[in-house]
Amino acid sequence: MTFYVENEVQADFGFDIEELSKLVAEKVLEMEGCDYPVEIGLTITDDEGIKEMNSQFRGIDSPTDVLSFPNVSYETAGDFSVMDSEQKVDLLNPDTGGLMFGDIVINEARVRSQAADYGHSLKREFAFLVAHSMLHLCGYDHMEEDEAKVMEEKQEKVLGELGITRD
Repeated sequence: MTFYVENEVQADFGFDIEELSKLVAEKVLEMEGCDYPVEIGLTITDDEGIKEMNSQFRGIDSPTDVLSFPNVSYETAGDFSVMDSEQKVDLLNPDTGGLMFGDIVINEARVRSQAADYGHSLKREFAFLVAHSMLHLCGYDHMEEDEAKVMEEKQEKVLGELGITRD
C-alpha cells in the first residue's frame, strides 16, 4: 500500500499521520478482502479548504469533517470482483502497477473539535475518519439507515481490532 500524504496545514496531532493512516487502511482492506496493491491520496486541510471541495464536488457550501473520492465503481460495496473487469486497466498506475483506489480529505479543525466533543483522543478521531473514508472507498455509504448501521459496525470493528478505542 502506498499513501501519498499532503499536509496542507502542517497539522501535528502528536502521532505519525501516515503511519496511522496506513495501519487503519490496511485493516479495512484486510477485513474487506481486498488484496490488490492500492495507492491512496490523503490530504489534511482546514475548514476553508474542505468547504471549497465540499461545495465544488457535493454542492454543499459548508465545511465537513472528511471527504472521500473513490476511483472504483462497485456493483456491490466491498465486492472487488469488479477489478476483474475492464475497469481495472483504467485504475492502474502505469508507473507502479498499483490500484489508484481514491482520495481522502480530512479537516484538521474537525479532528480536534470532534475529539473534544466526543471525549476521546485525537488519534481515535483521526483513525475513525480514515476508517470511515476507507469504507466509502470500498463502496459503502450511509444514506439509508441500514447502510449507516453496516458502516458503523465495520468502523467499530476495525478500530476495536486495532485497539484504538474511546479513551
